[in-house]
Amino acid sequence: MRVVMISKACIVGIYQRKLEAIARRGIELLVLVPPSWKDERGEILLERAYTDGYRLQVVPIMFNGNFHVHFYRGIGRYLRDFRPDIVHIDEEPYNLSCWQALYHARRAGAKSLFFSWQNILRDYPPPFAWGERWVLDHVDHAIAGTESAARVWRDKGYQGAISVVAQFGVDPSLFHPSETRPDRPFTIGAVARLVPEKGIEVLIRACAALGGAWRARIVGGGPERAALESLVFELGVAAHIEFVGQVASVHMPALMSSFDVLVVPSLTRPNWKEQFGPRATVEAMAAGVAVIGSDSGAIADVIGAAGVIVPEGNITALTDALRRLRDDPYARGLLATAGRMRALDRYTYDQVAAETVDAYNRMLG
Repeated sequence: MRVVMISKACIVGIYQRKLEAIARRGIELLVLVPPSWKDERGEILLERAYTDGYRLQVVPIMFNGNFHVHFYRGIGRYLRDFRPDIVHIDEEPYNLSCWQALYHARRAGAKSLFFSWQNILRDYPPPFAWGERWVLDHVDHAIAGTESAARVWRDKGYQGAISVVAQFGVDPSLFHPSETRPDRPFTIGAVARLVPEKGIEVLIRACAALGGAWRARIVGGGPERAALESLVFELGVAAHIEFVGQVASVHMPALMSSFDVLVVPSLTRPNWKEQFGPRATVEAMAAGVAVIGSDSGAIADVIGAAGVIVPEGNITALTDALRRLRDDPYARGLLATAGRMRALDRYTYDQVAAETVDAYNRMLG
């Protein structure tokens, strides 16, 4: 089976483990990626990290950073030369790049699928509504990252086959519990874009009320960093909180081992709620790091009973949860073990790849 995947997400090196796992299942795979992607954190460059068994090809991107109207130059030529059976479009169906890829897939005589995290039923103005309708009427399959995303597309009238498969997972050989714990204060981690909806201000205020011995490491970049740093000084906890900045995905296993707990404090907005959580959520679980998440969107579904869920925006509840895990290492250890088991059961790259290839096989019937 020959598959072309078009994916800006696969510029992240650690995500490429899924591509290797797909190729190991007998798929002749060509993955088209841009040289970089721009968002609130700045420009994220391609990490060419895990490329065994498949071809990773860089193609020029136009309108880089514009989620709705970016597209690629030259993908029609790659599809004509490769002659795929399936074109895997790693984009939402209301985006120009999805329309472009579907157009070329149809011209090449290939089956096609799109991937979606969209978990809020939203109506878009023309031309995005028209393009979305055209995709839903002509694509052969859909992969939704969560059940709530699948429901959105059913409610939008999509009648084709849908598979529910997480876009990415975790490699348990890279993310695993540390054999020893260094002598350090109780360490709280957060890995997120520094934007209001990620709730880092809530985390900082919860930490400031914690008392006792602790430290926090906030990993990521974004437009809120300066304001968050000012808040840290205002609350008098600058000696306890470190802003790490962007970290390459291949360095995340070592960073994760420096945490005792990972916090995912996301906040729902009228046009957004957490679609899965940062990839660090399942990475922490696999690494034997206890996880605390807010109840925004899909976070509780991802963590299940293997972590602590607190009401989003509730500073007191988050402080109490952090204090319990700091002061009770046994309870923290139980959550760490449960998280590791859940990650191995649901979120390994091998499992994600197997379910993706199963979707391919269903498409070809």
